[in-house]
Parts: sequence; structure tokens; C-alpha cells
Amino acid sequence: MPFFLPHGLVRHLPLPLRRLHATLAVTLGWVLLGVLCLGWSLLAVLVYPLLPRRAGLRFGRLGIMGGFRLYLAGLSALGACRFDLKALDQLRDSGPLIIAPNHPCLLDAVMVLSRLPDVACIMKGELMDNLFLGAGARLARYIRNDSLFGMILLAVSDLREGNHLLVFPEGTRTSGGPVGPFKGSVALVAHRAQVPIQTVFIETDSPYLGKGWPVLRRPDLPITYRIRLGRRFDPPQDPHVFTGELEAYFRTELSRAREAGEGSAAPCRCTADIPVATTSHPS
Repeated sequence: MPFFLPHGLVRHLPLPLRRLHATLAVTLGWVLLGVLCLGWSLLAVLVYPLLPRRAGLRFGRLGIMGGFRLYLAGLSALGACRFDLKALDQLRDSGPLIIAPNHPCLLDAVMVLSRLPDVACIMKGELMDNLFLGAGARLARYIRNDSLFGMILLAVSDLREGNHLLVFPEGTRTSGGPVGPFKGSVALVAHRAQVPIQTVFIETDSPYLGKGWPVLRRPDLPITYRIRLGRRFDPPQDPHVFTGELEAYFRTELSRAREAGEGSAAPCRCTADIPVATTSHPS
């Protein structure tokens, strides 16, 4: 059975072939991601001590962008996913800012990082120490969130070098409702660095890899992902007040997108509107 299928054919396969295709495509997708991450980690370990900080940062972030772009191209070639991420290209020359998306699934950071070469990412400590991700993240000078104060200082420093910063305001994947409760980190960093906040909306027609989705569970394919830009906010003067305003804005916009999707043939919906498994799963 051919793995590389036009997207339009996948949904028209007989059910047994569609299930077989989904199993093979998802499995090969995980294998591809593992190979790319492990290969990049090995290279990152070798070059980290050889490159000055600035050169290592640039090389590391370009490598991650290229690797993730290759991974998403692989998912598309397998007939697993369709991606419309071109809206992010408008941000390439926009100067320092915080990119603040909603967080429906595990692929969200991958999609953003695959389009932009100058993005710092805030990561959990256990991911920074991960065999597959840690070395590449350290080469790119991504930021650990072990300490809120330390994270803010590093994030502000990176922004003042002219880079972008990727922060998910929810702090974890969405679980119920259009969005979950927002953390204050976006507002605190933006206030301290005095940089704008660019909101980003990630839309999908599948709950795949959302909160509570078992990693090995087979989804219906192909899955559509689309990214669109929202409002750009000025640096906040009151971080606490702004966090509430930002959450309200996301709730309103995602609710409108849901209603528009229900009333038309729009291919993407907010993931929270699609039933998901209730199995507990780490963020």
C-alpha cells in the first residue's frame, strides 16, 4: 500500500485501508520525528562547545526550524496532515515581540518554530534534559521555566537582542472550553521587556494530541491545521489586568471561530469543541 497519498484520496479509501493508512502514517511520523530529534541532538552535542553563544543560538534555531519543517512536510507527504501556516511568515521581520498562541495540541510549538528562525521557546526543565530534545534546545539557548524570576530575566534578555519569544498563555494544552485559565508570564515578560504581544490562533479539525489524547491512539486522517494572526497588543502597564483582558480576547475570538465553523463549510474548529478521550495525560 502506498504511504504517500494525495490528501483528497485518504478519506475516500475503504474503512479497513483507511485504518491501516492511519496506523502506518502515525507510526512513521513518530519514527521520523525521533530520528530527526536524535540526529540533531547528536550534532548539537558536538558543536555546542565549539561555537560562541551568539553563533550557537543562530545555528541552533535555524536547525530546529529546518528539522521541524522537514517533519511537517513528512506528515503532509504521508497523507496524515494538511498545514496552512503561511500567516506566520508575516512575523519574520517584525522585530522583538512575544508570540502568544492558544494551545490545542502537542504540535503547536512545532508548527510555530518551523516557520520562524529567531524564536526563543520557554520549556519545562524535564524537556530541557530530555535525550531527544535537550541538546538541541540548549544549543538554541531556549529558556528553562524552573524559576519564574530566572525565566523572566532570560526571556527579557533574549527579547532585547531582537528575537521573538514563544509563550503559551495557558501554560499547558487546552482542557475544556475555548481556552484554559491564563498564566501571568506573558504579561510579566512583555511589561518588563516593553515589547508587544502578537496573538496567534491555531485551529484544527481533530482532537489529536490534545489534552487527554493517548499518544498511541489512532486518529482519523487527514488532519487539518491552520494558523491565523490575531490582534497585536501594546506592552501592558498592569500585568494582572492585562492577563484577564488577554484571556477574554482569546475566549471571544475562538468562540466566534467555532460559531462561524458551525455555520459554514470551514474546515477548522477549536479543538475544545470536539470530544476527546478522558484519559489523563501529562501536559
